[in-house]
Amino acid sequence: MVRVDGRKPEELRPVKITRDYIPHAEGSVLIELGNTKVVCTASWEERVPQFLKDKDQGWITAEYAMLPRATVVRTSRASSTGRPAGRTFEIQRMIGRSLRAVADLAAFPRRTVWIDCDVIQADGGTRTAAITGADVALRDALDTKIREGELDTLPLTDYLAAVSVGIVSDEIILDLCFEEDVHAQVDLNLVATSDGSVVEVQGTAEKAPVPRERLEAMIDLGLEGIVQLIEASKEVLSEPRQTERK
Repeated sequence: MVRVDGRKPEELRPVKITRDYIPHAEGSVLIELGNTKVVCTASWEERVPQFLKDKDQGWITAEYAMLPRATVVRTSRASSTGRPAGRTFEIQRMIGRSLRAVADLAAFPRRTVWIDCDVIQADGGTRTAAITGADVALRDALDTKIREGELDTLPLTDYLAAVSVGIVSDEIILDLCFEEDVHAQVDLNLVATSDGSVVEVQGTAEKAPVPRERLEAMIDLGLEGIVQLIEASKEVLSEPRQTERK
């Protein structure tokens, strides 16, 4: 199978992660996955949601948005429509759940880390790129608090990344671009850690039920892609931070 951008079925799009992209935030990145570009910021807040008011733990939550011309056809802002779309709520809840799965929330009680993921250019895989980028931004935000003396150690249990897997023209492929996603017979989003532990699976058969063995093959391919994405995150995180927060 020849993919629309010339990749092999098991090949990721080129990945680039730029840290400290927004200097005001405790942690921030621009993640580029092919033509998909997402700005992820992590911000510290000295309070927690009401339901955690009397509990000795912190919280991580997320918001997700797409710029009007991130897509081929302009999409309206939430401020114009009155409220975010259902897809937006679904994605931002997924981002928050994923990050909380690898965080020791008791290590920063009564404080919230806000993750904001803003898509500036969309070509498929925006939610998975957002999760991968958000993990790096969260790590830098927590590192900022270690430098400022508010945390002793990094309260994260593992690295985290996400990737899409699909079946297009009966072929299992990794990291779908928009055109591939549109024609996918099966579309799956996978979130996992560096040791291959699965955090979340979102999958839909668009045309026909998926045999179990094909689903397992999709997950296996997705885990291989996640290993590569986490290696990219580790590589950029191994470099010194260049920008001090303003």
